[in-house]
Amino acid sequence: MSLLESIPHREPFLFVDKIIDQTQSSIVTEKTWLSSEDFFRGHFPGNPIVPGVILSEALFQSGALLMSSQNQPQMTGTPVVTKIENARFKNMVTPNQKVEMTVNLEDQLGNAYYFKGKMTSAGKTIMTINFTCAAVTQ
Repeated sequence: MSLLESIPHREPFLFVDKIIDQTQSSIVTEKTWLSSEDFFRGHFPGNPIVPGVILSEALFQSGALLMSSQNQPQMTGTPVVTKIENARFKNMVTPNQKVEMTVNLEDQLGNAYYFKGKMTSAGKTIMTINFTCAAVTQ
């Protein structure tokens, strides 16, 4: 199944380029933010870095991809972040830098999925975060 078949996110708000590896309880994805990304114009001129909220969103989208592969009845609906804990930013991401994201499913109760995420680049930790997503119908 392709990324676009698995999650509802679309350009310009799709922050996963491809799935590298996946098991029932973990996923490894990849993203490279190109220097042409619009947010680099203002964050920050002369010293552009990817905003932390976008780094976090990339991990959330990786978690949504893992949710979509669970093939459970409660996974109908939109994956929505319901809780964020222990976000730690250790290094910055600059234009044209490739990152690898690993998200592990720690637990699942009903339509709630509990994840631990880690983003790395060239062997360095960029960020870690714990988050919960729910499959929500409107």
